[in-house]
Amino acid sequence: MIRQTVDRLAALVSPERTLVVTGQRLVVAVREELPELPAASIVGEPCRRDTAPCIGLAALLVSRDDPDATMVVLPADHVISPPEVFQETIAQAADLVDDSPARLVTFGIKPTYPAESFGYIERDRASEDGGGGSATVYRVAQFREKPDASTAAEYLASGRYYWNSGIFVWRASTIIAALADRAPTMLDHLKRIVAAWETADQQDVFEREFAAIDGISIDYAVMEHATDVAVIEAPFHWDDVGSWQALARLNQTDADGNTVVGKHLGLDTKGTIIRVSDQHFVVTLGIEDCIVVHTPDATLVARKQDEEKVRAVVKELESKGLEEYL
Repeated sequence: MIRQTVDRLAALVSPERTLVVTGQRLVVAVREELPELPAASIVGEPCRRDTAPCIGLAALLVSRDDPDATMVVLPADHVISPPEVFQETIAQAADLVDDSPARLVTFGIKPTYPAESFGYIERDRASEDGGGGSATVYRVAQFREKPDASTAAEYLASGRYYWNSGIFVWRASTIIAALADRAPTMLDHLKRIVAAWETADQQDVFEREFAAIDGISIDYAVMEHATDVAVIEAPFHWDDVGSWQALARLNQTDADGNTVVGKHLGLDTKGTIIRVSDQHFVVTLGIEDCIVVHTPDATLVARKQDEEKVRAVVKELESKGLEEYL
């Protein structure tokens, strides 16, 4: 998926202007997958600190080379098509930023069901400045947390809400200024990291200063407080495969509503997602609305309704020093 994410922007962004920020343990694998990128363009975070520190570090590194640079922030766990429409919409967002450099631009996905696993964006009036593109642009009224089922149903019925895609376009200098206002301590740590970049102390400073940051998402740190935010109604197909239930949306289901990827025998099994690694065979008996995921070194069994609690599992594994199973 990291390969697809980079290819999706190939017509707009050269390899020399592409920066990947990932976990330290994935750096080698990402370099193998993206050999056209300079080695220095793949940065491995020494620990997890959510999206605001990640984006802030990238913005500082980008602005170090180009103080006037416009950034496109893309998570690597999205399925997007067609790429041509996506590229046209990114170009429209860049035009919006060129017209108003202090503006932050995000992309809203029209919801198709009352999802509880996505954050939402409430739109305001249509923007007078459309950036010269064909996609509809609105001012943002406010960002909303992941809702409960009844609230998500209200959002869907109102027609005023989008799923928050987590895709952003802005000037690097603008997001740095926003972090200076809303998260100055975090930014100080990040500036110390960048000051030591490409020196003999880079890794030591990186590990020490990044670990000292209190993790927070970019939505909490900046977007919920910003006043000049535009949301483009995404004209492309989008799905977030950060959840296992995305498999059901992206793959066919059988007569019992099961989605199966791999070798599986199901008896009295309904509405269940099964993902099995090669050379392994899974049998399910008498289960409904569950998730069963088998990898070479770990197995997950959960109820669909408990999928959000997987985040708690991740934290527990980290606290017990079992990161190799993440």
